[in-house]
Amino acid sequence: MSVRLALVLAALCAAAPLAAQAKPQPRAKSAGAARDTTARTDSAGGTTLVREVYSYEGGGRDPFVSLLRSGDIRPLLSDLRLVGIYYDSRYPARSVAVLRDVTNAKIYRVKPASILGRLKVTTIRPREIVFTVQEFGFERQETLSLAKQEVSP
Repeated sequence: MSVRLALVLAALCAAAPLAAQAKPQPRAKSAGAARDTTARTDSAGGTTLVREVYSYEGGGRDPFVSLLRSGDIRPLLSDLRLVGIYYDSRYPARSVAVLRDVTNAKIYRVKPASILGRLKVTTIRPREIVFTVQEFGFERQETLSLAKQEVSP
C-alpha cells in the first residue's frame, strides 16, 4: 500500500505545476499602463510580454545617446581659429566672436553663454575669447586670441 500511495503522491506533485501553467488569468490594464507600454505575443505560447517604452522629449542633447556617435564632441578647441571679434564695450553680452573650424571650414558665430559641443563661451574680450571646457566631469578655462596685429610702416 505504501508503494501505491507514493506513486499517487508523485503523480499529484508532477501534475500540480502543469495545471497552474495551463491557463493564466488575464489582468485588467489601466489607461496609463496601456498608453506607456506596448504588448507583444510570444510565438511559443499565449503569453503576453509587456515592455516599457521611453521617448526623450527634453531640451538639449539626449543624455542616453553616445557622444561618440552623435558628433556632439566636435568642434575641438584645437580645431578652432579665432577670425574676428565684434566687441560692444557698452554691453559686453552683445559681443560676437567669429570662429572657423580648420578641419571642415565651418564658421561659428558665438556670443557669451553659447555652447559648441563641450565648449561654453564664458567671456568675449576685445582681442580674445574665453571658453569653459567640460571634460570627464571637470571644467577648465581656455583662451583663444586673435593673431597679433601687424603694424604698417
